[in-house]
Amino acid sequence: MDTLTSIEFFVTTVQAGSFAAGAKRLGVTASAVSRRIARLEDELGVQLLARTTRSLRLTEDGAAFLDRGARIVEEYRAATEALKGTRTVPAGALRVDSAVVLGRSLLRPKIPDFLRRYPKIRLELTLRDQYIDPVAEGIDVAVRLGELRDSALVARRLGEVRTLICGSPAYFRRHGRPRRIEDLARHARLGFLQDGRPTPYRFVDGKVPPAPAVEARFHTNDADLLLDGAIAGLGLVYSFDFHVEGALARGELEAAPLCDPSLMYPVHALYPKSRHLMPRARVFVDFLVELFEARRKEAKRARRAP
Repeated sequence: MDTLTSIEFFVTTVQAGSFAAGAKRLGVTASAVSRRIARLEDELGVQLLARTTRSLRLTEDGAAFLDRGARIVEEYRAATEALKGTRTVPAGALRVDSAVVLGRSLLRPKIPDFLRRYPKIRLELTLRDQYIDPVAEGIDVAVRLGELRDSALVARRLGEVRTLICGSPAYFRRHGRPRRIEDLARHARLGFLQDGRPTPYRFVDGKVPPAPAVEARFHTNDADLLLDGAIAGLGLVYSFDFHVEGALARGELEAAPLCDPSLMYPVHALYPKSRHLMPRARVFVDFLVELFEARRKEAKRARRAP
């Protein structure tokens, strides 16, 4: 048990980025963390961290040990919490990592509901789009858009979202509405920057719209800013349905009547593979399932409406 505690101190400190941050997360002093890790290094006979007065970094041995150490800690936490079963109320720190646009548009308005339902859970939510290793970073649940990479993580499919091409009413009055893919050549197309370039508009039939004759004057890697640009009439925006639905409902944007411009993207909740999912992570995944099921029912009602 003493060795397991030392491993937990090591993993948490690396994930937090410093002795002070690790100590705060563990609820102990920085000197206690340092002593524990030094004791673990003595026991293993290797140096795990290269310490300086300002920072710490993993040694080669430390990097090799981190992944397995994180798995050991995760398995132990999952096993002990599973023993408590459903008799206990989900509690403790829940670390969730989400794709940015999902977190801002879908999760943000629902977080208060989740926390009211589970008052003993402390949610730590980070938003980013790059690939991460949830095990190494101590993430309990990751929420991601699109096809998945090969992974040892458990993936629970939450649902699908589609893409829409939208413009402001004022923009359409000035420039008309694109009704065919070829019509997009005559329109300014605002682009989401990825690796320094605007991402292309995609269609289910594999067609690629022609290069725009009218170059858009605004591109950005922030989906909310891109949405603001479209509402302001700067051009068309190509975005996920959940991201533009508020603007569509308020009449700030209108969907272009292209022939089947949608492309479906799966949404998954990912979590480390273990024998048991921790109660606080399990209820969060169930909460996400409820959220997407409610969206499916609402979309079905909307299609039936006259």
